[in-house]
Amino acid sequence: MHQFWEIISKADNVPIVIMLVLVCFFTWLSFREALKYDRARAEGKTVKQAVYAEEAGFPERVAVWPHLVRQEFLVAIGVTIFLMLWSIALDAPLEELANPNVTPNPSKAPWYFLGLQELLVYFDPWIAGVMLPNVIVVGLMAIPYIDINPKGSGYYTLRERPLAISIFLFGFLFLWVLMVCIGTFARGPGWLWFWPWQHWDVHRVVAETNIDFSDKFFGVDSASPMGFWIGLAAVALWFPAVMFPPLLLPSFRRSEFFQRLGIVRYLVFSSLLATMLATPVKMILRIFLHVKYIWVTEWFNV
Repeated sequence: MHQFWEIISKADNVPIVIMLVLVCFFTWLSFREALKYDRARAEGKTVKQAVYAEEAGFPERVAVWPHLVRQEFLVAIGVTIFLMLWSIALDAPLEELANPNVTPNPSKAPWYFLGLQELLVYFDPWIAGVMLPNVIVVGLMAIPYIDINPKGSGYYTLRERPLAISIFLFGFLFLWVLMVCIGTFARGPGWLWFWPWQHWDVHRVVAETNIDFSDKFFGVDSASPMGFWIGLAAVALWFPAVMFPPLLLPSFRRSEFFQRLGIVRYLVFSSLLATMLATPVKMILRIFLHVKYIWVTEWFNV
């Protein structure tokens, strides 16, 4: 674990460690507040009573001046002191002038792009760099039109919004925070996977053996016409396998969730969910089964 400690204690990795601590803290805080509200609602209190159940006599409004401004000023002073102490304790992670003849190994993007760089391991560059980011943007734009549940607006709750909260936490914690952590702490020289107890050996530059889906499970060359159709079938069947099974259950079709969404909103929602779930499935196939691509074409690879 000495190697792992050296990685997390690097000056340019310390902010990522602090980010993880803050993410864990505020996730725990939000869950605590949500459970507090849900318990109050279970006791028969109204929304207003449940929100202020723990603060009897808490005012509905707080004056911006001087109360909020004073608190913001004190927080700003604390952050400034923290940044000053941080800059004194840790040197800035500056390196020598860029040399085109010397490429760092591993060559990593800034931390906020490491998730995107990690996606390039599992998907074709066109998919990881163009299609998936656009799907994410379009999916975020579609949320107000898909999620029309008015509950949970302005207060914490888990019981009233379990699906929305679960999907958001999965997308944020797994598809962004975890990707950044993998790119920072698990990807070493040659962008190879290193476990925390493994030494980052710069001589380990041999590429891992990866084969495509049709070669792995059917023994068919992925570049052949049969391999093309096998990959196409695997990708085409994934979406119906995620989208349609719930529709076969009469209880689901009668549920408040489905009645509120309707068939069109449900199909859009389930297609976006299937795209989201495809990422961890592809990660598992690549890391543990060494499957490189599922569908290989002349134009792009999935």
